[in-house]
Amino acid sequence: MNALAQDIRFALRTLWKTRAFTAIALLALALGIGANSAIFTVVNSVLLHPLPFPQPERICQIYTERFGDFTGMPDGTFVEFQKQTTAFVNISAINGGATSLTGIGEPAAVHGASVTPEFWAALGVSASLGRTFRTEQEAANVTVLSNKLWRTHFNADTSVLGKVVNLDGAPHTIIGVMPPSFGFPGDSELWTPLAVKIEKNREFAYLVIGRLKPGATLEQARAETKIIAQRLQPSKPRAGEGVGVVSLQEFVVGSIRPSLYVLLGAVGFILLIACANVANLLLARGAGRQQEVAVRASLGASRPRLIRQLLTESTLLAIAGGALGLLIALWGVPLLVKLVPPGMIPRLEEVGMNRQILLFTFLLSLATSLIFGLAPALHLSKARLAESLKQDNRRISSAQGLRSVLVTAEIALSLVLLIGAGLMLKSFVRLRSVNPGFNPESAFVLTTNLPDTDQRSTQQLIQYHSQVVEKLTALPGVTSAGAVNWLPFNDALIRGDFYSEAGSRPAAHFTVSKPGVTPGYFPAMGIRLRNGRLFDARDTERSPRVAIVSQSVARRAWGGQDPLGRRVTLEDHPEAKDWLTVVGVVDDVKQQNLAEKEPVAAVYQPMAQVDSPFFLYQMAYVVRAAGNQAALPSLMRSRFREVDPNQPVQLMSTMDQLVSATTAQPRFYSRMLGSFSAIALLLAGLGLYGVMAYSVAQRTREIGIRVALGAQRSDIFRSVMSKSALLVLAGVTLGLAGAFGVTRVLQNLLFDVTPTDAATFVAVSVLLALVALAATYIPARRATTVDPMVALRYE
Repeated sequence: MNALAQDIRFALRTLWKTRAFTAIALLALALGIGANSAIFTVVNSVLLHPLPFPQPERICQIYTERFGDFTGMPDGTFVEFQKQTTAFVNISAINGGATSLTGIGEPAAVHGASVTPEFWAALGVSASLGRTFRTEQEAANVTVLSNKLWRTHFNADTSVLGKVVNLDGAPHTIIGVMPPSFGFPGDSELWTPLAVKIEKNREFAYLVIGRLKPGATLEQARAETKIIAQRLQPSKPRAGEGVGVVSLQEFVVGSIRPSLYVLLGAVGFILLIACANVANLLLARGAGRQQEVAVRASLGASRPRLIRQLLTESTLLAIAGGALGLLIALWGVPLLVKLVPPGMIPRLEEVGMNRQILLFTFLLSLATSLIFGLAPALHLSKARLAESLKQDNRRISSAQGLRSVLVTAEIALSLVLLIGAGLMLKSFVRLRSVNPGFNPESAFVLTTNLPDTDQRSTQQLIQYHSQVVEKLTALPGVTSAGAVNWLPFNDALIRGDFYSEAGSRPAAHFTVSKPGVTPGYFPAMGIRLRNGRLFDARDTERSPRVAIVSQSVARRAWGGQDPLGRRVTLEDHPEAKDWLTVVGVVDDVKQQNLAEKEPVAAVYQPMAQVDSPFFLYQMAYVVRAAGNQAALPSLMRSRFREVDPNQPVQLMSTMDQLVSATTAQPRFYSRMLGSFSAIALLLAGLGLYGVMAYSVAQRTREIGIRVALGAQRSDIFRSVMSKSALLVLAGVTLGLAGAFGVTRVLQNLLFDVTPTDAATFVAVSVLLALVALAATYIPARRATTVDPMVALRYE
């Protein structure tokens, strides 16, 4: 311990004497360790930390799948599965969506969930105030509040139990409040009882969770689920269909895991580059300490003793860098959380520093000290007094080769990061250039979700929406206004089978969306008419039924033939009134996001001819305006409330914002990888500059002699630049090889760009080479200014 204390005191004095070196090394380590700690904080909270439920590993999600899409479990299947399963206990069905909350202050749109009574036992949670649902006989008009909703809308009033609020127009009694950490599924703000009832000609799909019985395993549950599914559907399942069981944690975070690991790998590269930089600095400083180390060795210090002393300095550097990195992480994690687009990363509200992060940072610091400190320590501990004195104080370091290897590695690692960022940036640019099929500029959207308990008839719903559209049309500056039930980029969508008059399906699995629109919808959205006409006042509930189809429907159903006048139906068993005559063709519209490989085929119907209330509860009103638009959102809200003051607005936005939201995730990854790449490029440039500057300093006497013997300044410049070019070439070559393999992990994050895009590889390589050579320019120019007389007297 005395020897260790002596080593620490000596290391501190040494680091203090070389303050410039210490500051640069600490900055490089702090950036590398801080970035790793920040990203690991997110990874730990989201992926590694168990869900906040008792025995979370025993909670599973049971699902059905069709053509790769999660569809939930049909109500009939759920009822039978509840009866037949032996692997699960407390199986619960869940249905969620927007809910209108009235009766307490301003009408509000909240995210609600309807759950069966087993929900609470399946998760192992209970209310912090009051109680949850007890049995299936629980009254349907009760609700449990989230802690967040309780605080924001009820001022954390403990006497809230027993109060009545209106949910979707129906009175509900508050019976409980959940703990602050609970919000499943998603960000649910309240829960109501769900009674699963099987209705003829109507099927619902539910999210289903269950807790494994004691002794049951996940594999047993999967096997039993398949057996029950085969029992319920004896015939062979159709291609692309299936059932499955996953842990609830996998269901919640599984989709984001690859993306977070990509970011963790990127900051890992930054740390390696920082370590290489510090190792280079230690090697450069070690050249001036060869005589010191040689004298200590001649006085009896063993090589292990010297290595321990040198590693003590490295460890102190790493620990100090880790402490600074932890401060960077403490500042960076909240900033990182703010940059994450809403809904992109689950459990984001749980992200925060804890003891695991502190331990990770400490261990990372120790590992870092070995990574950058071991090679310089081994090299410097070889110094011997006789050899050191023979060098005539010229400090010609045999470590130059090792330093060149480290710089080559820095360039290679930086190139991998830069190519990844380049691919993401190119992907983002291409995604933003995709034509959505409509003009989002100057288009404003207001959405609502009328309660299906309203008991309004179809005609009453149509009249309601028509009144809202009329009031919006009358607003100053509005050029057109319309309504649609399935707004593009607003998540909700219903698709169904499509049949032409011939009575056969045009193509396998050919389904269409079924929007109901008012006549002003197409001009309000800026959707172009390709052929025929748009809907107008003549298309009423009493007139012949008509439809407008998108281009993809016309192409797939009738090829190059004129679709106008053709008859189609959206019913499996159509009656005479179910046939629609095509009167127009419009552009295809990206319905869910810009990255859709193919646009969703659509058959539009006039809202006046929609005959099912189910298609009219959810509605979006679109307004296109000219001139000053600053006051338009507030005017739209006020006009909407004139029709129904108790109906809350679900969403008030511009179409530009909705389009931008679909690119938020690739924008986030482009920014993150771009930032990491910029740091890597800076570190690599500094590393190359340091190597070449040190090389020129070591060759001062040699350069002076060459100049005295007649060497031209241009020859000296080319000599230095050519050595740098060789290092850059080696680094770029290794980096290209590494990027060719590593960038494949970005496959699922790229749009219309391959992971081995040649143009990106070449452009980024040229950029890195130019930056690296620019870093060499100053040392090369300095070499050409060496005075032969000064150089010959050098030391």
